[in-house]
Amino acid sequence: MTRSTFMLFAAGYYVFTIIIIVIVLVVLNRLNKKKYRKQIDELEREKNLIISASILSELNKVESLVNNDELREQYNQWQERFNEIKEKDMPGITDLINEVQLNFEDGDYKKLKTSMIKAEMELNYLKNKADFLLDEIREITLSEERNREKITKLKAEYRAIRTTYNDNLADYEKIKNPIELQFENVDKLFSSFENAMDKNAYTEVGKIVKAIDTIISNLRVVVDETKTIVQYGELLIPKKIEDIKLINKKMTNDGYNLEYLNIDYNIEEANKKIQDIFQRLNVLDVEDSTFELKTMFDYFDSLYSDFDKEKLARKLFDEYSRTILLKSSKLEKINNELYSKTGELKYSYDLTDEDLAVISEIRDELIEERMTYDKIIEIYRGKKMAYSYLAREMEIVNNKLLNTETKLSATLKNLGSLKDDELRAKDQLSEIKDILYQTKEKARTYKLPIVPKNYYIELSEASEAISEMVSELEKRPISIKTLNMRVDTARDLVLKVYNTINETTKTAKMAETAIVYGNRYRINNKDVDFGLIKAENAFYKGNYKNSLEQAISAINIIEPGIHKKLLAEYKTGDGE
Repeated sequence: MTRSTFMLFAAGYYVFTIIIIVIVLVVLNRLNKKKYRKQIDELEREKNLIISASILSELNKVESLVNNDELREQYNQWQERFNEIKEKDMPGITDLINEVQLNFEDGDYKKLKTSMIKAEMELNYLKNKADFLLDEIREITLSEERNREKITKLKAEYRAIRTTYNDNLADYEKIKNPIELQFENVDKLFSSFENAMDKNAYTEVGKIVKAIDTIISNLRVVVDETKTIVQYGELLIPKKIEDIKLINKKMTNDGYNLEYLNIDYNIEEANKKIQDIFQRLNVLDVEDSTFELKTMFDYFDSLYSDFDKEKLARKLFDEYSRTILLKSSKLEKINNELYSKTGELKYSYDLTDEDLAVISEIRDELIEERMTYDKIIEIYRGKKMAYSYLAREMEIVNNKLLNTETKLSATLKNLGSLKDDELRAKDQLSEIKDILYQTKEKARTYKLPIVPKNYYIELSEASEAISEMVSELEKRPISIKTLNMRVDTARDLVLKVYNTINETTKTAKMAETAIVYGNRYRINNKDVDFGLIKAENAFYKGNYKNSLEQAISAINIIEPGIHKKLLAEYKTGDGE
């Protein structure tokens, strides 16, 4: 490509790019104008809707209803507010919208945005102002329809209340006069409503409707709750109180202390509250009355559970009283016997004062627990506390006594194990001496040409260990730890020398048997004879294992596999 061609291509590309950018900017500008135009049209439309025919139409309706000074004054105020919106506020909004239009036509978008925001804010404020005015006017223009509808519902509700009352006159005997007086008031208010509607006294009508609604709402609550209030206040709670009194008296006579329940005081307060509730009921005030009566009823009902708890507590207290006394006496006897033997224990066994301190600790615990028990019994005899308290305190003493019992059992077990270890050591001494005797007897019975040197060394060590064990058993006090160590050492050394002589004699006997068995082949085979001679020489030198191996090898020349038979006998000890 030539330089001129390249330059031409670059210039064309540049022009094309510029054209694209211009087109994009033009399109964006048109879109922005379209958007702003739409927003301006919306502002204009909202402005026109503010002063609609609705407000003027509603004002005309009010004007036709005016028949008293109060309503006329109210109408004049609304007319003034309407005129203010129409003649003062609307021109201001129009000027703001014109300013927006001018900025749009000038293409000054920065000012356009500012003026548009200001116009929208003022327009919203004026719209709310106009809507508020319209709502106030409609309170009058729509009041007849709305109030008629409300009164119709109230009359239906009122008839239902009177029907309930008339069908159950006996249930409402206590409030007959005040409730019938309220019925008269409601009837008068219904009449007042009709008179006010005939006179177009709409401001008064709202007050009457509200008064009727309030009285009927209260009557509905009174009619609904009176039966419940009377039933609780005159039947259920008094009956419950009488029953509680009887139970309280009987249990008190039976020795129960129920002062913590404050039954008499709470009954007195309950009667005062019931009286107050009925006084308020007489003026048709039933607020919280049902809740208060149910709370009282639940309280008295809960007393049955308290009575049952006291009865159960008495059983627990009686049971603890017996078991704690028996158990503490038993533990005291055991611990006293143990305490009296502390000197003997210290003499017999290597125990320190610290080792035996637990016996004194147990004694102190038992004394403290017995003192606590006696105090509780004293309180019980004075009838100063409820059984629930006494049983709880006895349970604490019982738990402490159980812990002391566990500690005493562990102490007895630990101290008892000392004597057991001593007796066991004496039994093991007899066993060890018997094993050592068997060992010596085996060495004496089987007359070995030469006894291995290690036998005498091990025999000496075992005998010395037995002597040390005997010496430890004769000591006073005995150190059980040292004694157990002496027992283990003596047993291990005796078993060691026993195994040594047993293995030696068994091997020697097997070697001797093999030599005797192989003598039959000596005449016929010089190799066998030579092997057996080597076996005999090793035997008389005390090398019994080597002698057995030489004999087996020699015999195997004539009788292959014989070594397996002899080795099997050697391993199982059949040749012993």
